[in-house]
Amino acid sequence: MEIKDVENLAEMSKIELTDTEKQQIFKDMDGILGYVKQIEEVQVPDMIIEYKLRNIWREDDSERGPACAGRAEFSADLIKGQFPDKDGYYVKVKKVL
Repeated sequence: MEIKDVENLAEMSKIELTDTEKQQIFKDMDGILGYVKQIEEVQVPDMIIEYKLRNIWREDDSERGPACAGRAEFSADLIKGQFPDKDGYYVKVKKVL
């Protein structure tokens, strides 16, 4: 990385930097990139990662047990019922800018 890269990033970000700020950002970026290189060198033994995918909106009695006793039941209908403005399966919310 060079100081020119910092200047290009500042230009793309539409920010103005003084020479001192450019040098500080260059120093910080150099440290960050060095840390990333250090992380890349970590050796991870072969691992088997298993993901359990499930639909949390689906009524699924097979996974319920004593651990779920006494807890409130959530369903899509319960949540949709709390929205004043809805259209079928969709809930309408205010526009977020």
